[in-house]
Amino acid sequence: MQARRLAILEALGVDVYVPRTREGGAKAEVLVPAATPDWESLAEAVRDCRLCGLCETRTQTVFGVGNRGARLMVVGEAPGADEDRQGEPFVGRAGILLNAMLRAAGFERGEVYIANVLKCRPPQNRDPTDEEAGHCLPYLRRQIELVAPEAILCVGRIAAQRLLDTETPIGKLRGRVHSLDGRPVIVTYHPAYLLRSPGEKRKSWDDLKLALGVLAAGGAGGDRA
Repeated sequence: MQARRLAILEALGVDVYVPRTREGGAKAEVLVPAATPDWESLAEAVRDCRLCGLCETRTQTVFGVGNRGARLMVVGEAPGADEDRQGEPFVGRAGILLNAMLRAAGFERGEVYIANVLKCRPPQNRDPTDEEAGHCLPYLRRQIELVAPEAILCVGRIAAQRLLDTETPIGKLRGRVHSLDGRPVIVTYHPAYLLRSPGEKRKSWDDLKLALGVLAAGGAGGDRA
């Protein structure tokens, strides 16, 4: 199914980019959590997770929200203070802007699935460490497997670099369709960045249009399970 989608994208002239591994071809080490065959066991594993020190400072874990059979999945970096209090990703001003961006692309918030690379808030909203991301990425990868979206929209530099396992700057990641296990990934700016730099919103709209084109290509054959 994924091979067919990529063939369609290539036929449309879309540049499909497969990320390289880091530093001499070595993959960043990730620690796989206990088997989580379904949503309930995965949510429980995240809720009870104590694999890194963030469990000591969190108010609660932030698992994810939305349509578990969504065509589009949105992946962000990590919970902030509002998300840590409410237990839901992308709330507050950044969440309001993300909702507006999704509506402009024809989606209500509840129609997509939204999750973060990290399930716990790093203190003072600092960047995640390699260890923290390594422990959390398997949870996100399992969420992606369960949702099985036709496309993933990565918002922000850290989310994109962690998910695609690359150190390429976000400016060079934008504008292309990347591949995660054969699944199309589109990169755009984080809504919090857009609030600080409103002049970049046009570029994010271009990214959303690219995502819509990917969805149109992937949905044309009606091959979703």
